[in-house]
Amino acid sequence: MFATNWLRNLLAVCTAALQILICCSKNLVSTPRYNVLMVIFDDLRPVLGGYGDRLAQTPNLDRFVNGSFYFTQAYSQQALCAPSRNSLLTSRRPDTLHLYDFYSYWRTARGNFTTLPQYFKSHGYYTYGIGKVFHPGVSSNNTDDYPLSWSTQPFRPKTERYMNSPVCPDKLGVLKRNLICPVDLQTQPYKTLPDIESLHEAKRFLQTRAKSKRPYFLALGFHKPHINFRFPKEYMRIFNAHQFLNYTTDKFRPHDMPKVSWNPYTDLRKRDDVKRWHIPFPYGPMKKMQAAKIRQAYYAAVAYVDDLFGKFMAEVNLENTVVLVTSDHGWSLGEHAEWAKYSNFEVALRVPLIIKSPEFPRPTRAVNDLTELLDIFPTMVDLAHLPSVPKCSKNGPMSHQLTCTEGKSLYPLMKEGMTEFVCETHAISQYPRPGKVPTQHPNSDKPKLKNIKIMGYSLRTQHFRYTLWVEFNPKNFSRDWSIIYGEELYDHRLNHLEEVNLAKWPQFNGIRLELKEKLIQAVTK
Repeated sequence: MFATNWLRNLLAVCTAALQILICCSKNLVSTPRYNVLMVIFDDLRPVLGGYGDRLAQTPNLDRFVNGSFYFTQAYSQQALCAPSRNSLLTSRRPDTLHLYDFYSYWRTARGNFTTLPQYFKSHGYYTYGIGKVFHPGVSSNNTDDYPLSWSTQPFRPKTERYMNSPVCPDKLGVLKRNLICPVDLQTQPYKTLPDIESLHEAKRFLQTRAKSKRPYFLALGFHKPHINFRFPKEYMRIFNAHQFLNYTTDKFRPHDMPKVSWNPYTDLRKRDDVKRWHIPFPYGPMKKMQAAKIRQAYYAAVAYVDDLFGKFMAEVNLENTVVLVTSDHGWSLGEHAEWAKYSNFEVALRVPLIIKSPEFPRPTRAVNDLTELLDIFPTMVDLAHLPSVPKCSKNGPMSHQLTCTEGKSLYPLMKEGMTEFVCETHAISQYPRPGKVPTQHPNSDKPKLKNIKIMGYSLRTQHFRYTLWVEFNPKNFSRDWSIIYGEELYDHRLNHLEEVNLAKWPQFNGIRLELKEKLIQAVTK
């Protein structure tokens, strides 16, 4: 009798549990997942009206900032396209990926690490990449990491192949490889430009997915404002070069700046129009109006992709889509008399990071906490309410290291009432050099792995940036902290442009030593 009653009770409990499971399963199936959209600009520093830039003409990105979380202190891990993008998409630092140039694929060279789109794909999302998401070439296996990351082959614009070709007509109609290249579309190959092609493909994708019940993860990569500054000529007319004459007071390399820190902007010097300026290598200077025209073209390129972004966002259903907007790194516009990226300075590393989610329909919120591009992977996963990505641990089995993050999720910070978010007190970036001084051969802006002899590690706190240049061994990826080639300390409370190096000032010796120890611990942990 007792056994019979026990069996009946067990059966009743199992039946109830099964009913609950069926009910929950129905709810899970019937509850639609958010679509997820990531927009990546190339070489975009925060020259946006929504970030307080008074010269910018970015009405569409400014409108997107409205009602979003925008992070005012977000930093790239390396100011170079391939290392930054692979770091962002795997949530691993360049030192983990062993990629500091363009010439290795992390899955074969380092480990079969899961990517952000791959993670969404493994959880039932249809994943698609358009434009420049991964850096093309060896660093993404010449496939943009297809088919592992994407459900179908990614879209690359057919006009992309002409990005560095002589397609800029001068006043006599001769085609040049210019840096500043406003054009009439009718003169261009296929009468269009790569980012316009990407926009059309992105709009087509949204239209085809509109009736699908399967959620999507879409990554849209715009090429601009990356050089060359080639865009429809009407965007150049928005600005006047004279607006940018006094953009920064820097004309010469700061005397207290270590030579190893300097980027001689070799990419710019190769352009036909810049060659005619005869700028002395490696330190310049550049004439004031020449500098103003480069800034004018950069801002015009930003206005161009802002317009494309607005046309794309007009097609996005924000009621069921999480949208994240960012850049792979920044770009110097004459600060320290430098141009391009290729450095550990604030202007080369700081990027816009803007997140909008249907879960948070509330007023605009500026977030001043220090964040890194490493944080994007776990944040987007949590915003989509997929299983959270664990922190990487060097002590765990290798199988646990394939899908993990070296960053942190920003979701708790965004969610009201959640207090468990622990704010990081720093952001870490790095840049390699082949020697102590700028060189053309090897290219000190873009050294290949075999030529790297020095690694510059930079630690950004709320008030300071501390950078240490130390000996680096490219064969075993080790560094020697005792062999120092340069040291920098900038106080953002006094000098946000990082023009005055305080590393040798006695009154800052205490904070210098404290930040040095903190940097070494953060890099070697």
